[in-house]
Amino acid sequence: MSSQQLLDILADGKFHSGSELGERIGVSRSAIWKQIRKLETLGLEIYSVKGRGYRLPGGLEKLDEQAIGAGLTDQVASQLHQLNLSLVTGSTNQLALDACQVGNAHGALFITEQQTAGRGRRGRTWVSPFGRNLYFSLVWRFESGAAAIEGLSLLVGLALARALENLPCVQPQLKWPNDLLCNGRKLAGILLEMAGDPAGDCQVVIGVGLNVNMSGSVLPVIDQPWTDLRQLTGEAVSRNELMACILNVLVPMLIQFSEHGFAPFRSAWENYHAYQRQPVQLVLGSRVESGACMGITDSGALRIANAQGEQQFHGGEVSLRPL
Repeated sequence: MSSQQLLDILADGKFHSGSELGERIGVSRSAIWKQIRKLETLGLEIYSVKGRGYRLPGGLEKLDEQAIGAGLTDQVASQLHQLNLSLVTGSTNQLALDACQVGNAHGALFITEQQTAGRGRRGRTWVSPFGRNLYFSLVWRFESGAAAIEGLSLLVGLALARALENLPCVQPQLKWPNDLLCNGRKLAGILLEMAGDPAGDCQVVIGVGLNVNMSGSVLPVIDQPWTDLRQLTGEAVSRNELMACILNVLVPMLIQFSEHGFAPFRSAWENYHAYQRQPVQLVLGSRVESGACMGITDSGALRIANAQGEQQFHGGEVSLRPL
């Protein structure tokens, strides 16, 4: 018996007795109890009431390959050559990188209910509670190496903003180079990692973590202001529908980006820019630069104007803050 089978039954949010669960799965009640304990180690709160059985309060919308696929356009579905769903993994980016080492993984999508070693930018940990958010990585192939992907993290942020802006009370903003904000709080993060030749044929892993319904228990371990879609909309958001919606926006944009680069998206990105023409501070290691944020270049570099004139900054170990 796998935890997956038990979770499939408990996902409806109703009470199920140990004997019923045992019959449906074909194991003993003691085996059910052991699997319940295993699910609890994932961070799931399961009620156990004598005489009634076990219940997952509120139920759980599990990520589902068929449900996601049903929401995709034909164009997008034709571009996704592999969809990998897992209950728990270390990092979807690592799974994608491993696939790139084996061969051409273009169009491979890795999604998980929980990451135990999720990574953010600059070595940070991405907090990933079970079954509450979206954690996914998409592999995309480029023929001209690092030069061809300038501005890619900005493009992915723009795709997320466009996919989310039609949800009630969600007014997304973009923070250079790879954060999505709402009301000044972090809603999503992007992590790009490259495999292959930096000067030629390469595959890029596009990793995204999007807060949908964060658990209150994670509050003490997140070191920056954050928000989630449940707080913003005041209602449950279907993760399967949301995943399909994001892909329907992101994949066509990636196709266009592969042909024309970031320049066609520059003005659209600036329309969502959280700090457009506002005073900001850039921390570059031990060095600090301040000035007015004038937007971005056609390649996605940040433009800062101060007494010394206009300077341009590219990604890497750069931290942008409002002044």
